Amino acid sequence: MFALAADALRQILQSSCRAILYKSLALTLAMLALAWIIVERLVAGVLAPAQGWVAAALSILAGLGLFVGMIFLVAPITSLVAGFFLDDLAALVEAEIDPNGSGGRGLPAGQAMLLAIRFFGFSLAMNIVALVLLLVPGVNLVAFLAVNAYVLGREYFELAAMRYHSVEAARALRQAHALEVFVAGLLIAAFVVIPVVNLATPLFATALMVRLRHKIDRTPMEGPGSGGQ
Repeated sequence: MFALAADALRQILQSSCRAILYKSLALTLAMLALAWIIVERLVAGVLAPAQGWVAAALSILAGLGLFVGMIFLVAPITSLVAGFFLDDLAALVEAEIDPNGSGGRGLPAGQAMLLAIRFFGFSLAMNIVALVLLLVPGVNLVAFLAVNAYVLGREYFELAAMRYHSVEAARALRQAHALEVFVAGLLIAAFVVIPVVNLATPLFATALMVRLRHKIDRTPMEGPGSGGQ
């Protein structure tokens, strides 16, 4: 798995992926900035009635809370960004892995965005759970990694597999290899906690899961669930 992750990281830094990397980073930063503005204004509205030292103390606490909250928003927001660039990057990865292969089929734009929105919603809900568990001593970081390993592993793998299989077959393939997918998801979750670097999560996760799908199911028309092509 570490070899697959190293290959994924190497590829997203290549010149062939540079345009996708820049566009992904720009969109991720824009969405994070928008999320910050929205949340900050909501918090400011709640704190408006406070006066004096109480207002100052609450403002400091709110600032810290916003900072922590944005850390937990990185995973959901990058998952939404993935919907815009997954097919382009997946095609490049597939071409490197199997230059003579036919490659997978891109998802229709509407379906890709619906899946990305579902991915965002599911990831956001699970990260809210992880944020609550942050208050439990000894559980916080473990909970964050475990939640995101499951969510990110599941969703990115299924998106990569759906280039070759139906939705149902991709899900069945993921369930049949749940441990491998979770371990790959754990590497993605670890990537998410690295400041600045985590902005490239959609590219790293996509490149890793495309490689994992290829490892599990080397011939597109063979393997679990291939009848859903």
